[in-house]
Amino acid sequence: MALGWCRFFGACIIGIVFFHGFCACDRAPYYSFMLNATSAPTISYYDYIIVGGGTAGCPLAATLSQNASVLLLERGGSPYGNPNITNLAKFGAALSDLSPTSPSQRFISEDGVINARARVLGGGSCLNAGFYTRASLEYIRAAGWDGRLANESYQWVERRVAFEPQMGAWQSSVRDGLLEAGVLPNNGFTYDHIKGTKVGGTIFDRDGNRHTAADLLEYANPGGLTVLLHATVYKILFATKAGPKPVAHGVVYRDASGAKHRAYLKRGLKNEIIISSGALGSPQLLMLSGVGPAQQLRAHNITVVLDQPMVGQLMSDNPMNAIFVPSPLPVEVSLIQVVGITQYGSYIEAASGENFGGSPQRDYGMFSPKIGQLSTVPPKQRTPEALAKAIELMNNLDQQAFQGGFILEKIMGPISTGHLELRTRHPEDNPSVTFNYFKEPQDLQRCVEGISTIEKVIDSKPFSKFRFDYLSVPQLLNMTASAPVNLLPRHYNSSQSLEDFCKDTVMTIWHYHGGCQVGSVVDHDYKVMGVDALRVIDGSTFNFTPGTNPQATVMMLGRYMGVNILKERLAREDLANK
Repeated sequence: MALGWCRFFGACIIGIVFFHGFCACDRAPYYSFMLNATSAPTISYYDYIIVGGGTAGCPLAATLSQNASVLLLERGGSPYGNPNITNLAKFGAALSDLSPTSPSQRFISEDGVINARARVLGGGSCLNAGFYTRASLEYIRAAGWDGRLANESYQWVERRVAFEPQMGAWQSSVRDGLLEAGVLPNNGFTYDHIKGTKVGGTIFDRDGNRHTAADLLEYANPGGLTVLLHATVYKILFATKAGPKPVAHGVVYRDASGAKHRAYLKRGLKNEIIISSGALGSPQLLMLSGVGPAQQLRAHNITVVLDQPMVGQLMSDNPMNAIFVPSPLPVEVSLIQVVGITQYGSYIEAASGENFGGSPQRDYGMFSPKIGQLSTVPPKQRTPEALAKAIELMNNLDQQAFQGGFILEKIMGPISTGHLELRTRHPEDNPSVTFNYFKEPQDLQRCVEGISTIEKVIDSKPFSKFRFDYLSVPQLLNMTASAPVNLLPRHYNSSQSLEDFCKDTVMTIWHYHGGCQVGSVVDHDYKVMGVDALRVIDGSTFNFTPGTNPQATVMMLGRYMGVNILKERLAREDLANK
């Protein structure tokens, strides 16, 4: 019986569809300003050039277009009309698609955890679980943001992309289990970050359609914005003899055919280039442009514009650990809806699915070996043969293996940090990144306390109907730790500590950040220190991840900084006219 359940559980950990990655945008808007970069002129001029049409870049571009000419350069394509993004039933296809045109680009950290970065207009909001929740008031104050403008910016985002989820029985039982486990009080439905248990927002509407950061371009002034797709920026251009500091004045980018284009800033003291390429892309582009650690740049034969040793430093990824609970009852398909915000710095979330193994493609969501979400396999052992064997095992599984749900914990912060380095001079190549999961003992302790809370939820009365009586929590832990998706033997067993469980089963929740942090690389206005006319506005500037899930705050930041930049611009123009 134990061996049979182990096989059953291994199937579940691979097969459960966990919706951190589909985009059901079947209602494609018509954007007259959205073009393929192959149609762009060889040379062009704008007030603002934004590199990266992701979660921050889209709201930033929409805002700046109200009073300026804006070029938004996105290396990926449109999220609209791509069935691997828009079709719920094909979730997993985008993440397991390794082609050059995939909306998801896989990377493997030096820690051995397989991860992904977005390559599509709308960025990570096209590849995530859709959970929408704000940062705490304490986070907003610590970041130095104006509380009123931050609130208005959140509301601006929410009018287009945020909704209240429809709760089913399984998610309700998790919520009630969290309350019984002592994660109090019950805060009901709210976007706010409040300690206790709450139902958060979602970027999926009641018809199941995803609304991404790309939808925020509906706010744009069509006459003030040009969005170029499949436009890969190779470097920022600097004028180094015009003043005491290098001045950013243009970019070099290539279209899908490989043709080179240049875009320059128009003459004007407030015109700027803004990098919004994400926690990997932004520090990478700074380095490729000559701003970064001089020794590393010279090793790649990159001309040093500014020796900035902190570019690429203080990289973090919030470790996630999960327990799968097979259910004797059918469970609803649910994304992340409930979160327990604990007193000790761990966030408890959950997702469930039912019988998704019956779909013809059998991609199995984020726990598929094709995606490798749980993998800590050394690169030399990631062979096509090992992958094929794991996929064959999945395809032979019984339908019963796909009924149940995950309860997961993510730690706040984290405190542990790593670094990013260039591998090549090509912007499409992934840099090398190390996150150092659980390097700091406090991070590991928060994981242990989070797993302990999940154990209480599983043992709670409200959750009892969704678990088998004869499967103890230690058995569930053993099943999780020995899941075949890792392709490696596990060290954890019930006689070992939860510390070992956390380290053995660590995975990513895609909330990595840092590399261009405020105070280290950019100032509190997000201007790159040591050069002029250049900012970085995205998650690479975060010292810690905001709230339980960052996408709401990244979108807010794009709007917030767009408003502030326009205020600066108008003030400068008023002064010049006096």
